[in-house]
Amino acid sequence: MTDVTSSSFRFPAVQRKKVTAAFDGGRITSDGGVLLLAQAEREMDICRQLATCIADRRDPSRVVHKLDDILRARVLAIACGYEDADDLDALRDDPGFRLALGKLPGSGAGLASQPTMSRWENAPTTRELARIMAAMVDIYCASYPSPPEAVTLDIDDTCDVVHGYQQLSFWNGHHGERCFLPIHVYDTATGRPVAMLLRTGKTPSGAEAAGHIRRLVRQIQRHWPTTHITIRGDGHYGRPEVMNFCEAQGIDYVFGLPTNAVLRADPQIVKIADACAVKRAEEQHVVLRNYAQTRYGAKSWKCQRRVVARIEASTLGMDIRYVVTSLEQGSAEHIYDTLYCARGQAENLIKLHKAQLASDRTSCRSANANQMRLILHTAAFWLMWRIQQAIPKAAALANAEFATLRLRLLKVAARVIETASRIRVAFASACPDAALFRIIAAALRPAPT
Repeated sequence: MTDVTSSSFRFPAVQRKKVTAAFDGGRITSDGGVLLLAQAEREMDICRQLATCIADRRDPSRVVHKLDDILRARVLAIACGYEDADDLDALRDDPGFRLALGKLPGSGAGLASQPTMSRWENAPTTRELARIMAAMVDIYCASYPSPPEAVTLDIDDTCDVVHGYQQLSFWNGHHGERCFLPIHVYDTATGRPVAMLLRTGKTPSGAEAAGHIRRLVRQIQRHWPTTHITIRGDGHYGRPEVMNFCEAQGIDYVFGLPTNAVLRADPQIVKIADACAVKRAEEQHVVLRNYAQTRYGAKSWKCQRRVVARIEASTLGMDIRYVVTSLEQGSAEHIYDTLYCARGQAENLIKLHKAQLASDRTSCRSANANQMRLILHTAAFWLMWRIQQAIPKAAALANAEFATLRLRLLKVAARVIETASRIRVAFASACPDAALFRIIAAALRPAPT
């Protein structure tokens, strides 16, 4: 059988010279930027914290790969675009990944194989997963050098289509798919991930949403007892159980509110909506927007609450959106346009999580294994976020998405040269982002001890 790695093949001739090629270049990695990720991971200490939450029942004398190294290899691979555990079989002897895990490029055991990765994805129990999720919140809090005065947390769920009959999968009529609806929570102002919870494909009830928020808030308050927390979400989370909990705990909230006949007939809102429609017609605007506020109490609520309405009259008709909030300060326009609409950034972060880190590859039969995958992809999100933070604000890539950062900074070819006394990583001389690569490496370099 022909050796596909060393057998040569041809390309069109250049200036009468034959062009041949073969995969025989030696110790070359296509992912030289994985070393940046490894520095970010060491700084944040993510994989060690996750590993301490899982019981390792292996015989220590037979252990080849430490548990934190197994998780580290998987997280680094996800960040580099290898979202499947199968990819680890091809990366086991990649010199870049070996260096990232503290292994010599030419000797010793390589990375853990796909079966090992899959076993550990399925290993954590429900109790251990709860500890891991608490550890992820701890990582979020530790990412701040000091407790902030206030944070706003965006909570949302997203459709994760399944391709079989996995545990927790459920038919969702709105999305027209059998799916999960995992909950994502972000500190949107800074782009930090806070918590990701796999759950069934039906819309969360008020009691369920309140339970998730209560556990999250208590975990954060253990670290930040004086930090003021604001919860923001769409109409799924503007439930009486959630608002009652927030009010009892002194937590502010801004939630979307579905329309109903009482709101549509509210005299304050009707008056401003009619005036807006008349003004648009008289001045012949294509679209005219105005705002109103009222006090409203649904039958299931224990009291009346402040409701803000965004009124938009256009040539297509009238469109009114409602928001319920505990905030008494600020105009109706500020509450809707500045505060509530800012939650749209959370949807962009969910897209980064799902589309650019492939966190919707929840194809395991077990719900626990799929939750573990969601956690591993969130750990990869943290590493990409840390790389992003190390980029100078004036740089062209300062606001780049993860896919762009991966292409420009991680997918960098390098030759790994090992001698008796040192290891040298030789990157391409023509790398277009060499200067930025140096800056990030220096920013992530650990302080001397």
